[in-house]
Amino acid sequence: MPFPQRRGPWQIISRREVYRDAWIDLSRDEVIRPDGTPGSHCIVRLKSGVSVLPLDERGMVHLTEEFHYGVGRTTIEVVSGGIEPDEDPLATARRELQEELGITAREWIDLGICDPFTSVVVSPTRLFLARGLDFGPTTLEGTELIRRHAVPLAEAVQMVLDSRITHGPSCVLILKADYLLGK
Repeated sequence: MPFPQRRGPWQIISRREVYRDAWIDLSRDEVIRPDGTPGSHCIVRLKSGVSVLPLDERGMVHLTEEFHYGVGRTTIEVVSGGIEPDEDPLATARRELQEELGITAREWIDLGICDPFTSVVVSPTRLFLARGLDFGPTTLEGTELIRRHAVPLAEAVQMVLDSRITHGPSCVLILKADYLLGK
């Protein structure tokens, strides 16, 4: 990428990769800020992902309950995972739902994209509502100790509203699904 270049009202003078692994890319840009002064701006790019809300015929949603290292506590969330290179988001959603909760679905509704962060982190997440569920065994990864947490959709909405569910894509997906189904 040739420099300098524009990024909205910012001018990027140079970019340096600071760190990279399979999930994270961290870069530091030397910039001219919108007010005309020099500065720097770091960007964290996370692997793009999916989040899936499985809803059964009784109106129950099936959530994950798992300890998450980053926040240092157990959280309740929708099924989520990273999109592998050259993998379609729907294929990722199907894979993650089966791996984490042992669920397959016959109906998939794409509810769009959520950007959990917009200032210094790039992490687009595709949101799916899954219906027509069949239940089977899970195939958890070695880092996962997941327990299924089934509640009525209305209770999941209340869990978002009273901050028992705090994962951004989970909150957006639950509220979008409730809105869609309430129409």
